[in-house]
Amino acid sequence: MLPLNRDAVDSLAPAAPGWVRDLRTRAVEVYEKLEMPTAVEEVWRYLDLDFDLSDFHVAQEPGPELEPDAEVNAALANAAGRAMVVDGTTIAIDGPGADVVFAAIGDAVESHEGLVRGAYLQGFAPDDDKFSAAHHAFGHDGVFLYVPSGRAIEEPFHIEVQATAPGSVSFPHLTIVVESNAQADVVVDMRSAPGAELLIVPQIEASVRDGARLRLTTLQALDRTASVVGRQRLTAGRDATVRFGEVGLGGSLSRLHLVVDLMGRGSSADIVGAYFGDEDQVLDYRYFMNHIGSNTTSDMFLKGAVEDRAESVFTGMIRIEETGQRTNAFQTNRNLVLSQGAKANTVPNLEILADDVRCGHGSTVGPLDEEQRYYLMSRGLDRDRADRLQVRGFFEEALGRLPQQAVADAVRGRVNAKFVAAQEAGRV
Repeated sequence: MLPLNRDAVDSLAPAAPGWVRDLRTRAVEVYEKLEMPTAVEEVWRYLDLDFDLSDFHVAQEPGPELEPDAEVNAALANAAGRAMVVDGTTIAIDGPGADVVFAAIGDAVESHEGLVRGAYLQGFAPDDDKFSAAHHAFGHDGVFLYVPSGRAIEEPFHIEVQATAPGSVSFPHLTIVVESNAQADVVVDMRSAPGAELLIVPQIEASVRDGARLRLTTLQALDRTASVVGRQRLTAGRDATVRFGEVGLGGSLSRLHLVVDLMGRGSSADIVGAYFGDEDQVLDYRYFMNHIGSNTTSDMFLKGAVEDRAESVFTGMIRIEETGQRTNAFQTNRNLVLSQGAKANTVPNLEILADDVRCGHGSTVGPLDEEQRYYLMSRGLDRDRADRLQVRGFFEEALGRLPQQAVADAVRGRVNAKFVAAQEAGRV
């Protein structure tokens, strides 16, 4: 494995074209200058990192694949394409062919350089923070998906992101371009090796052109010894539709910085999240919805629960520019606190520069409902079963809105199992 320095940039993907090497060289210069973020910065508020990026090394070669995720694989048995990214390197990919490009980034740069150059590493800048700089500098592989104009692909693309090497940091990357009046559906399933202390710093960028539709679902099921600090950026053109769902259940630290730019007139976004933390997990969500075009619509809806000593953070920002007249935008975050030692932080924000808008936000933090528990027990359920039913019902509104419903049953089972395990151990 390689330390995160200039020599690593030259060793990783040495055959990359000059413009890619230039991007990475500039990024490593930024990486060397930046400090690790702290809770003093507003976008990192509530979060104190207990590690440094220099504690990890980047793997030159991928480790062994994990055992297949039988539930998710069965749910996506008819996938339009499949890819496997292990420790930051794409080791297998199988797509529909023809006019759709579904390829490892290195291969796509070689065979479709014009398409890739206009989209790759455009979602975030290296100087956004040290993690972004490291991704730009040391990320060397991932997946590129291009769907041409007018092409509607109903079945999902299934991308497995695995991390296996203890002590490693990996930088998997996904670039998606959905051309005008096209349609794509993508599911990203993220897992790590049991017991391996490691870090994943993924980035997903998607450009959804005029009249196009994208459904994107990410499933984060890392082992408790792993951490993930990810960024995603989704950009929608005129009359484009973006549906995004994220499920966060694993990891020691799981952070997602999401930016959605509604650029074109009439574009819309439906954002849904479900997260459940236990033991000492920290689940951290920073969502930014930017209404730039007129007549745009967004709905941001997240539900989460914490138990034991777990902590969740949600900060959401809806910003409506002066050009975003006749915007409809809403933001909701609901949280269950199931143990006295658990904590949920929720900070919804609005910044409105236009004067013809409908906009609202709301957030709640609280325990299970005593009246609902009493009602359910009066109908013959014991306390444990009554509480399980409440937790299941709490999450159902979010899980029922996931963009890819084929995986919803698997998620329901994992959420229920998490709460039942805590009950049986006497932790709630």
